Amino acid sequence: MTIEEAQKLVDGWITTTGVRYFNELTNMAMLTEEVGEVARIIARQYGEQSFKESDKGKNLADELADVLFVVICLANQTGVNLTDALNRNLEKKNVRDATRHLNNEKLKG
Repeated sequence: MTIEEAQKLVDGWITTTGVRYFNELTNMAMLTEEVGEVARIIARQYGEQSFKESDKGKNLADELADVLFVVICLANQTGVNLTDALNRNLEKKNVRDATRHLNNEKLKG
């Protein structure tokens, strides 16, 4: 699936099953919540925190997909073409960071 296809798929789901988009502020709050759930899993799976009973069964892939879904919702409702935006962002990084990471002593060895 392409990013464009994902944007269309999410829009189709929202306009049929989801009834309508939540407003941008609500979706921003939901995005923050979903990112927090990803952080919770990462802290327990890769960090030093232990899993609580309520954390067991949480799935990183599912939580990342929740983040992606809300990002797509925000893009759709604000008129952002994520394919174009990502391409522009990568072009910017290729110019700005062309040698930045190669010359970073912290990343060597």
